[in-house]
Amino acid sequence: MLFIGFAIVIAIGLALLVSADAGTMVGLTQDQFGQLIPLVGILILVAGGLFARRHRFSELLGNLVLWAGIFGVVLVGYTYRDDLSGVASRVFGELMPGVAVVDSERGTATFRGGRDGHFQITATINGADVRTIFDTGASAVVLTQGDARKAGIATDALRYDVSVSTANGTGKAASVLLDQVEVGGIVRNKVRAFVADRGALDTSLLGMSFLGTLNSYGVSGNSLELVD
Repeated sequence: MLFIGFAIVIAIGLALLVSADAGTMVGLTQDQFGQLIPLVGILILVAGGLFARRHRFSELLGNLVLWAGIFGVVLVGYTYRDDLSGVASRVFGELMPGVAVVDSERGTATFRGGRDGHFQITATINGADVRTIFDTGASAVVLTQGDARKAGIATDALRYDVSVSTANGTGKAASVLLDQVEVGGIVRNKVRAFVADRGALDTSLLGMSFLGTLNSYGVSGNSLELVD
């Protein structure tokens, strides 16, 4: 019972923290509701005392320390929530390269650089997830044969008559129009692109036919920010 009681206290505390910007909780001000928490705790302790004979003192003390520690962690986490949010974003970016950390209020998508110095970006092209590399030197989005097929493009029917420069040297590509490109919540329709000929490109490129439509983009340290 004591264990359940402290769980209730923690739940009340969490509810209060979450509602910190709301002003009131169940008709009480935040100060009034905060004063209610220790009173509830005292009542639970008194009620728990009736059952204390059934438990060893060390077990009772362990439960108290456990829940006090949990509440302390929650309180510290809430106090430093803005700093922790930034840390979490950086960790997320490191663990999942290519996946955007999106700030919908600012209209930004942020990516972390890889160990090779490139910014991998997972783009959704014609509904298919395609791993690309941020490349301002590419005049347009450039897709490999495999990625083009994932995006629903019939690569065998294309005419590869456009000369392009890639990391593998000079090659041929076919001009296409992508129905939709979405990166970190930023959506563009009818995007000009190229499909590289077989063997001409190892990884698809997110080039200027998409990047040029953004309000801005910039690299700071190991972070790339796209602004819609």
